[in-house]
Amino acid sequence: MVQGAGRRQSVLCSIDWWTIGLYLALLIFGWISVCGASYTYGDNDIFSLDTRSGMQVVWIATSVCLGFAILLMDARFFDTFSYIIYGILLLLLFATIFNPHDIKGSHSWIVLGPLRLQPAEFGKFATALALAKLMSSFGFNIHRWKHFAAACAIILMPMFFIIGQRETGSALVYLAFALVLYREGMPGSILFTGVAMVVYFVVGIKYEQVLLAATPTSVGKYVVFLLVHVFTASMIYVYCKERRQTWLMLAYVLGITLTATLFSVFVIPFDIVLVQIALSVLVMLYLLYQWLRTRLYNYLYIMLFSLGSIMFFYSADYVLNDVMEPHQRVRINVLLGLEEDISGAGYNVHQSEIAIGSGGLKGKGFLNGTQNKLKFVPEQDTDFIFCTVGEEEGFLGSAGVLLLFLALILRLIYLSERQTFKYGRIYGYSVLSIFLFHVFINVGMVLGLTPVIGIPLPFFSYGGSSLWGFTILLFIFLRIDADRKSVNT
Repeated sequence: MVQGAGRRQSVLCSIDWWTIGLYLALLIFGWISVCGASYTYGDNDIFSLDTRSGMQVVWIATSVCLGFAILLMDARFFDTFSYIIYGILLLLLFATIFNPHDIKGSHSWIVLGPLRLQPAEFGKFATALALAKLMSSFGFNIHRWKHFAAACAIILMPMFFIIGQRETGSALVYLAFALVLYREGMPGSILFTGVAMVVYFVVGIKYEQVLLAATPTSVGKYVVFLLVHVFTASMIYVYCKERRQTWLMLAYVLGITLTATLFSVFVIPFDIVLVQIALSVLVMLYLLYQWLRTRLYNYLYIMLFSLGSIMFFYSADYVLNDVMEPHQRVRINVLLGLEEDISGAGYNVHQSEIAIGSGGLKGKGFLNGTQNKLKFVPEQDTDFIFCTVGEEEGFLGSAGVLLLFLALILRLIYLSERQTFKYGRIYGYSVLSIFLFHVFINVGMVLGLTPVIGIPLPFFSYGGSSLWGFTILLFIFLRIDADRKSVNT
């Protein structure tokens, strides 16, 4: 008994209380924001359980208790049962697909009387545990395709089940684990490929209907092909160390493209993209030849990158226009500035921007936000909670909240890097990646900078599932960190 009490005291002394302080500060500011977002004129008791602010107190209290209960557990429990916890959550996510409760078009909630739980929020920490267990196992090498595929499978399986629940936004959060893979040695080319795909999509779709000068050439397609050629040549320089080949390829490709452009503009108008497609074929044939001649696989990978880039662009265009639902297509068009639709898909973002802008430097004060009180902003205490911060606390309050999140992210990076075991480091980076993704997308969504995908702002958005999920995710890491010097971890 004395030994157990001494161990608990040692753990409490090893806990990173700075992170807990940031956690409690975010909870307090989050509750203030929920009060401001859910308060209506005439309410007398913001602590009443009949109000959203009153219920949020319950979620906060239970979250704090849950967090400190985790701190009293043995850190070896999470390592030992990582796969079991992951398996249970996968079964729960799969079963949720078939639940009869349809809430706002989604089957992602389990309803137990007055209590509603969203398993997707708990799948994050389960996936982080399983990923840390796999990648810290003896002999794991992320450069081996089988091992890399296994890590990707752990991430993609819950995504697949969540998409089956019609909860695409929550599924996209799992893409944050790519940062963990990159930290643990995933080739930068894979991360670069992902960034390039986003650039192709945004540039290609946004300017697809814009014509180049007096030619029938789509500016979007023209620029995408130029980027593919430049990226391909640059990769030859980086991965094959062939400076001469790089400059020759750029000279030929850009020279022919420029000549075709001038001919199309000043002589006979024609679609320059046809020339660019022919150049792409020649470039890929050249890369294939170099691979067969030198047996250097980097040439083959670069060729596949070039081919995949073109296939992705045309398939993305097809998916956007022929596969996506109309409301999804409108959201993307609004984000890219192709449509205004202030009364439709762009209504939420437009109203949230008005609310944030009306707050000015110092804000309108606690419970004095008119945009929120008059319910102009939908989902103002969940997905769009940050607009309440902007309206009532102003620029200074918004900056303060973002600085708190920045401090939390930086602290998590510090804690992750000081881990003496690979398991703790991987789990730590999983935690900070998820928090970073949520904060970046949610705040960007409210400001109209990122797509509206409906994910909560950690510790701010109303609800028990997200608050419990983030608390479990964070406090498991704090418990692992507290035991980092133990040889038995």
